[in-house]
Amino acid sequence: MSLTLELLPGVDWSVHVVDLGSGEVLASHAPDQLLSTASVGKVFVLVELAERLRAGTLAPDQPLDRRAVTPVADSGLWQHLSSDVLPLDDVARLVGTVSDNWATNVLIDLLSLDPVRARARQWAPRGSDLVDVVRGLRGPDDPPHLSLGCAADHVDVLARLWAERSTPGSVGELVLGWLSSGMDLSMVASAWHQDPLSHAEETAGPVLVNKTGTNLGVRADVGVLDSGGRATAYAVLANWTENPPGTRRDDVMDALRGIGDALRAALS
Repeated sequence: MSLTLELLPGVDWSVHVVDLGSGEVLASHAPDQLLSTASVGKVFVLVELAERLRAGTLAPDQPLDRRAVTPVADSGLWQHLSSDVLPLDDVARLVGTVSDNWATNVLIDLLSLDPVRARARQWAPRGSDLVDVVRGLRGPDDPPHLSLGCAADHVDVLARLWAERSTPGSVGELVLGWLSSGMDLSMVASAWHQDPLSHAEETAGPVLVNKTGTNLGVRADVGVLDSGGRATAYAVLANWTENPPGTRRDDVMDALRGIGDALRAALS
């Protein structure tokens, strides 16, 4: 298969696309380059959580109280709900579906950040990492990024999760289950025109599971496309100088959609 990608100049890109059946690399650009990946790093929280559920040290119905951590707004739904306490599995679902910041910090408080980062080192040996908790405002003494990542690491993580997806109670089944209802299809995934509110069992296109990250000068989309049993993992990360806010944002989003269009054409 030939997959030619047009990458917008003046943007730092890390891109990797792999056929999960054959292992063939369909496209790649600076796959080991570490970039800011915003909320994509939340995948490592979900992986660590799934590992503990698989081991039986946590239970999916265990109640978690959001009042245990400082409230954080921006992306998410829990901030708009009246209930302070939700089952662990529901909190993980909030992270997977709407990239919920408050839910993420509740899970980090439960798991502790150091074990999450240690798990990231196991699963992503090139340096992809969740660096910090989610913060409404990053001060000079805080880490400058929520997460760092490279495309090759994230494709490897997705491949590992995908290989386990059919094993009941496995890390792959749990994490991909939480991510399957993810609502952000605005980037690479936009090329398939799927319903962002209900695409887990799409009949007019591939099954799509993805996680995105968005921040000032950051767009990232990593996911798996399953077209009739043929699975393809992709990771597309973009960093650029967005100063003042909005600078080149439309161009980057158009480029991400263009990558999705090229991938769709190649897989059709």
